[in-house]
Amino acid sequence: MKRTSLLVLALFTSGAIAQQVRTGQQAWAGYADEKPGQRWKVTLADLPEPNPGEAVGNGPHLVERPQNAWPVAPAGYKVEVYAQGFEIPRLMRTAPNGDVFLADTGAGTIKVLRGVGADGKASTVETFASHLDQPFGIAFYPLGPNPQYVYVATTKSMYRFPYKNGDLKATAQGELLIDKLYPVAPGTGHSTRDVVFSKDGKRMFVSVGSGSNVDDMDTHPQEEHRADVLEFTPEGKFVKVYAAGIRNCVGEAINPVTGALWCSTNERDNLGNNLVPDYITSVKEDGFYGWPWFYMGGHQDPRHEGKHPELKAKVLTPDVLVQPHMGSLEMMFYEGKQFPGATGDIFAAEHGSWNRKVRAGYEVIRIPMKNGKPTTGEYEDFLTGFVTAEGQVWGRPVGVTTAKDGSLLVADDGSRTIWRVSYTGKK
Repeated sequence: MKRTSLLVLALFTSGAIAQQVRTGQQAWAGYADEKPGQRWKVTLADLPEPNPGEAVGNGPHLVERPQNAWPVAPAGYKVEVYAQGFEIPRLMRTAPNGDVFLADTGAGTIKVLRGVGADGKASTVETFASHLDQPFGIAFYPLGPNPQYVYVATTKSMYRFPYKNGDLKATAQGELLIDKLYPVAPGTGHSTRDVVFSKDGKRMFVSVGSGSNVDDMDTHPQEEHRADVLEFTPEGKFVKVYAAGIRNCVGEAINPVTGALWCSTNERDNLGNNLVPDYITSVKEDGFYGWPWFYMGGHQDPRHEGKHPELKAKVLTPDVLVQPHMGSLEMMFYEGKQFPGATGDIFAAEHGSWNRKVRAGYEVIRIPMKNGKPTTGEYEDFLTGFVTAEGQVWGRPVGVTTAKDGSLLVADDGSRTIWRVSYTGKK
């Protein structure tokens, strides 16, 4: 056998061919190319010219999970059902004692999931708080092993509930800290609001998505303090706009190494199949990320041609670009020890496209990190299988968190399931 043939065989049997990075024009692919271990790198040089005529409405028609369908993780990992029976499960956060708090946005409740039974499912599921208006963001405060409050961000307001480790139900009504989180008219705009605290616990960051796709903020009052990350004190006093021009920073997280704020962002629609990439990025204080006039480091949105030329040079380029319209939602830094070589890496839920001819997303991705920074700007498919070979969608990842034992929990509002991904080492 020739040397080149031996090399190809060695690469194939080691799985290296599957790990080759898809970049350039190969980066514009869809669900059929998403497989655990496949790596992607989208760069500014790959971006096409805007082509609004390409834009399509291709939202998923959800189907029941087919009998032979199951989320697919890399070799050596096992996927099980952890909990079911929710209306619209979304963001999750793990309390210091290991309990998992889940925002069931559709039901208006905060749930608590505890433990793992012999069947792999949560041993306990309780309702911590109810009658909330589209709850989403959850945070524990003060930081450390013994928080005194659970903060809950709804679509309009911020509440905090008294809390001590082990509480399964709120012991009192939530205190209204922030009355107005810039809601829009019913049925319009982004409804999610996330909340995290700086590493020193002195600053509270609240993400508020835009009220529209690309309405001009100069002329639309509904965009006041929208498409921003807002800074408040932990007591709810407004401090400033921490960062602007971020169309919809759905999921926030604090980098455990650098202390920097990061967010997972949905970019704008209707500029074409391959515009504009969603992204996951560190968020610079007083930084401007372009929305609505620019995108991706100073590209002008043609719908606002000629507006605000003085801002072009100020537009920041995000750290990691993912495929357009993936619907990047909650992100987290993995601080568990169960997954080999993953401590410090980012995991993010990709809800899936609606404004693209070929579906993309509907998965959980992993971003390799080193010393708190992306290694190469690549991302990797981690948990796939939520779309059938025929293109029917049965699952939509929306939330991720690390369980007490280091397994990964994934909220899926398509099948209304919380999945548990654990490492077994068995191939």
